[in-house]
Amino acid sequence: MAIQDFSLLVDRITDEVIRELARRGPAARAEAAGDIPPAALAPMIDHTVLKPDVPRDQIVQLCREALQHGFAAVCVNPVWVRLCADILKGSSVKTCTVIGFPLGASMTDVKAYETRRAIQDGANEIDMVINVGALKGGETGQVEADIRGVVQVAQEYGALVKVIIETCLLSREEKITACLLSKKAGAQFVKTSTGFSTAGATVEDIRLMKETVGDALRVKASGGIRTLALAQAMVRAGASRIGTSSGVAMMQGK
Repeated sequence: MAIQDFSLLVDRITDEVIRELARRGPAARAEAAGDIPPAALAPMIDHTVLKPDVPRDQIVQLCREALQHGFAAVCVNPVWVRLCADILKGSSVKTCTVIGFPLGASMTDVKAYETRRAIQDGANEIDMVINVGALKGGETGQVEADIRGVVQVAQEYGALVKVIIETCLLSREEKITACLLSKKAGAQFVKTSTGFSTAGATVEDIRLMKETVGDALRVKASGGIRTLALAQAMVRAGASRIGTSSGVAMMQGK
């Protein structure tokens, strides 16, 4: 193909892309430019309240906000799962809960029981914390078995598992190892943080985690994500879920 003909082809393809973006509207154009609009971000948000002092009425409000904005899920402590599942029944919003939270230092059979009970109460998604100490000590078999113990229970019910690796406590090599063990154990997501340790998600960690798992697993960014701009940056880095308690503010462009 001659250089002139190739240039004409590129111009034609570019014109078609521009026309398509114009047809789809400003939200699509913003997304193509890397500026993900709130409406496109909403189905990626796990609307989260995990503090121990939250009363029932705030959990109800959390569910109402998730329904209003079309968030992916609400993420709550196990004691609130049944309440959330009842409120969200029949909607697209999932009920997510945490297992072995926030330290990950429970016995595997206890995590498995927590998982089964949470799913029986109505949870669709399970965010489990790995055995961080075992990982730091090089006991990779124990870490994998711990994840697999939760995954196997979740699979019985068709629930998905997000593995919290607590990135702030790990070296680069340990982050990679945790992601690969999560993949090997059959999880669907790897997740950065509990939000209860020394730091939360970073763009650099999201990139590393996504590079490690590729398309085999999805990545959830969680911990310290309080602004729309930061959430957008996490998605651009490879996150497909955002765990945050600031979802409503993000929907307002904040």
